Amino acid sequence: MIIDFLNKLNAINEGIFAGFDGMIEGFGMPEWLADAIIDSFHILPLLFIVFVVIEFIEYFYAEKINSFMKKSEKSAPLIGSIAAIIPQCGFSVIASSLYIKKFITKGTLIGIYLATSDEAIPILLAEPAKIHYVIPIITLKLIIAICAGYLIDFILKDKKYIIIAQESTQEHEGCCHHGVEIRRKRDLLYHPLKHTFNIFLFILTITIGLNFLIELYSRYSIFPLIFGKIKFFEPVITAIIGLIPNCAVSIALTMLLIKGSISFGAVMSGLLSNAGLGILVLFKDNKNIKDTLQIIGILLIISILSGMLIQIFA
Repeated sequence: MIIDFLNKLNAINEGIFAGFDGMIEGFGMPEWLADAIIDSFHILPLLFIVFVVIEFIEYFYAEKINSFMKKSEKSAPLIGSIAAIIPQCGFSVIASSLYIKKFITKGTLIGIYLATSDEAIPILLAEPAKIHYVIPIITLKLIIAICAGYLIDFILKDKKYIIIAQESTQEHEGCCHHGVEIRRKRDLLYHPLKHTFNIFLFILTITIGLNFLIELYSRYSIFPLIFGKIKFFEPVITAIIGLIPNCAVSIALTMLLIKGSISFGAVMSGLLSNAGLGILVLFKDNKNIKDTLQIIGILLIISILSGMLIQIFA
């Protein structure tokens, strides 16, 4: 049903942009550049619709999820991982803050990091031809995140403080520089608009770069020289890149997947390690630097191993 709905929206979208496509093609610019501009603009309406839906979910249910995780220790890795799969601008930021205050365990935090979807799911949903990637990504992220969360807590015996720490009044910012703890009704429309515009600029820039590289590849076989001999180690590279706390990383990885430039295992490795701005909050507010480095180390190892296994068996 969802796929049919998105396909219908995509058909309407194609009709709306028919005149625009002809205008861009009439400018006489290189084909790779024209295609990048056309493809990026085509994704705008569907991307906005997806972000509006996400904003409504975040506005009405995020606080309930956060409250439940604070109160429940045994089911927190499960609830946190499931909640993180829903693309939310600042969920990893909130999770980092909750961990620092000892409301959630280390296993729950890493499970949330692993499950965090960021921009991958919205971009794939806005590309109906590539929507078949959504279920495998969600399923694998969930399984890895939940298993890792419980296993980490079992091995490290990590627990919450019995006495709950006092709530902090500090408010963190999400990727669009808006508060993630306090949500306002005006953000139900304003934030999706701002977020869509920001992501569109990322997509346009990245698509132009990728199309240019593909053009070089078709002429001079550049990609085989870069990736040909390191195919098996792609998950290592993408997992390290995924640690960069910026949504541009997940956008770039998703666009590489859409264009078939790197393996599915490598993309999964990078998406697993990409915890958004949550890692920045951890470095900034966690006074125990060894604890922070341990979390990042565990996140990186799980992401690399998972990506390699997926690459072998996928």
